Amino acid sequence: MPADPAALRLALAQEVDAATPTLDPGWRDAVAAVPRELFLGSAAFRPAGAGWEPVHRAEVGEEEWLRMVHSDRTWVTQVEEKDAANSTGPVSGSPTSSATLPSLVVRTAQVAELRPGRRILEVGTGTGYSTAVLCHRLGSENIVSIEYDADLAASAAAHLGNAGYTPTLAVGDGLLGCREHADYDAIIATCSVRYIPHSWFWQLNDGGSITTTICGWMLAAGLIRLALDDEGTAHGRFTDDTITYMLARPHERPPRPVFFRQDGDTRRARLDPGLLEEWAGRFVAQLAAPSAELMTTGSGIILRDVATGSQAWTEPDDGGWSVHQHGPLHLWDQVEGALLLWQDAGAPDLTQFGMTATPFEQTVWIGSPEGPNWQLPV
Repeated sequence: MPADPAALRLALAQEVDAATPTLDPGWRDAVAAVPRELFLGSAAFRPAGAGWEPVHRAEVGEEEWLRMVHSDRTWVTQVEEKDAANSTGPVSGSPTSSATLPSLVVRTAQVAELRPGRRILEVGTGTGYSTAVLCHRLGSENIVSIEYDADLAASAAAHLGNAGYTPTLAVGDGLLGCREHADYDAIIATCSVRYIPHSWFWQLNDGGSITTTICGWMLAAGLIRLALDDEGTAHGRFTDDTITYMLARPHERPPRPVFFRQDGDTRRARLDPGLLEEWAGRFVAQLAAPSAELMTTGSGIILRDVATGSQAWTEPDDGGWSVHQHGPLHLWDQVEGALLLWQDAGAPDLTQFGMTATPFEQTVWIGSPEGPNWQLPV
């Protein structure tokens, strides 16, 4: 019997609902109603070793394609700005657009505490799927969505029109907000940011909110809803979700040159670098070294600072670890100090982290604003 898209959507909604017991039924119903197959076009990428291989709808067949589309997973649609539909073989690089897994779309919307009748700016239209989910639950007339890539924006507009949704769409840098349609009661981002852009504050109504994932170049993110107070300062606490969106393109890491280890100064490490394999540990590490990238090897970790070329790398040493540091920044010193503060606080998960933010100064802290804290690179 051929696959029934409506039945597959319902099964997907039930899967999402089971995975998120506190999910508002309205968001579950949106997943069941929005025809996700309209937003994936004719191809998508799937991981293949260190790269990506295109999967074409015509090649796998309609039934298999519909089952793929209606799984709770992210389907990458563009890698290094190359569309899956235009790819005939494997490609390498970083994803630049995707159809985000439905459970993450509705989880983010629920954290944002979105309600019908409120004016919403979505930063990152992508394929248009998340926009459609917002439209179904909140009404197209309440949704403004902005996309950085003009070709993606045109494709998303077509997808949304075919699905019967009519939000206000714009093309431009979402980190600047969307001033022509401001002000907003809430801003929700389907991309990660290193810090909250200035314009988002200035385009919010009094008491408005910002929901996004804060992520650094070590790629550990925290999902947070920040509410604006009467003084124009935003406050919030992170959720326990170990999730992330793609970094906004202007916040992405620059191209990575070939890495060569430099010996530099060597000392005994006080902590096991394996702590950076823990989500909260890596989140802390990137707060302490915000312009550093993390790489892992079979024998340890490598930190490289994009701004200065400083590096640190670890290796096993007589039952412990040695660390080599080279360049003007002692990266491991910065990371190790932050990890020790985190451990002194009980090594909490992200629910014990919070953030206080203005357009000019943004601080992530543990426990309370008076606890251990780090400035974001605003």
